[in-house]
Amino acid sequence: MPFCDTLRNLIDERGLTQKQLAQALEIPVSTLGGYVQGTSEPDFETLKLFANYFNVSADYLLNLKIGNTQSHLENELLRIFRSLSTEQQELYLEQGKAFIRINAKEDVKSSKSTLQGKNNEG
Repeated sequence: MPFCDTLRNLIDERGLTQKQLAQALEIPVSTLGGYVQGTSEPDFETLKLFANYFNVSADYLLNLKIGNTQSHLENELLRIFRSLSTEQQELYLEQGKAFIRINAKEDVKSSKSTLQGKNNEG
């Protein structure tokens, strides 16, 4: 995904206008418009501004995949996690653990059901 698409997605997710973002980053609205339209690319310092503002990595903004990097979903989960308060992060983690426990129970039930079916056949 090109930088301009990633930037548009982040702006939309936050419910921002380009003017609001430009003011927050202290860059001209016309410059931001060029980034959003894909007619220009930010320099390194501006890229750092975006990364800090949206609490994402520069790799995420540029859609870089180097070696064994995280998937888009993993990056998205991490971005969401980092945007939460410490208390919210703890709740988020507990919910994740609950999903794992539920999945483990369902796997056991499924395995028992499969074994029972095989025993009834033979």
